Amino acid sequence: MTTKIKPIPDGYHSLSPYLIVRGAAEALAFYQKAFGATDICRLDAPDGTVAHAEMKIGDSIIMVSEENPAWDSISPQTLGGSPVTLFLYVNDVDSTFADAIKAGATEKRPVANQFWGDRSGHVVDPFGHYWHIATHIEDVDPSELPSRMAACFAAHQE
Repeated sequence: MTTKIKPIPDGYHSLSPYLIVRGAAEALAFYQKAFGATDICRLDAPDGTVAHAEMKIGDSIIMVSEENPAWDSISPQTLGGSPVTLFLYVNDVDSTFADAIKAGATEKRPVANQFWGDRSGHVVDPFGHYWHIATHIEDVDPSELPSRMAACFAAHQE
C-alpha cells in the first residue's frame, strides 16, 4: 500500500519565514524567552553552529540558521539592517512586547492603538530582525480606513 505524501507537511503554512542570524543558538534562546517559541528540530553543522533549526511561535513555524557567507546566508548585522518585518499577532501585545524588551530586544515604536484596528508596537531583536507585534482590538469597516489613515498622517505632520 502506498501512502500519499502531502505537498505541504502537517503543521506548516504555505509560507514560513527563514531567518539568517549571527549567533543562531543565542537567537533560538531569545525567541523562546521573547515570544514563547518552542523547538521543533535542530541540526548542527560539524563546527557546532546551527545549520538548520525550526521553532513554532503560536501556530507558525519559523526556520533559523547561522549566517554563512559560503552558502549565501547573510544576516541583517552583516547587511546593516533588514528590509523585512515579521508581523506577529499575539493575545496580549503589551505583555509580549515587554517580554521581548526584557529578553534583549530594542524598542523601535512603542505599543499604541492603530487606526486599522490593532494595538501594536515594533522591536528589533538582538540579531537585527524587525518584529511588528500586535493584538487585534477592533474590526474596522474597510470604508473607514482611508479617512482614518488620512487623520493619522495629518496628526503626524503637526
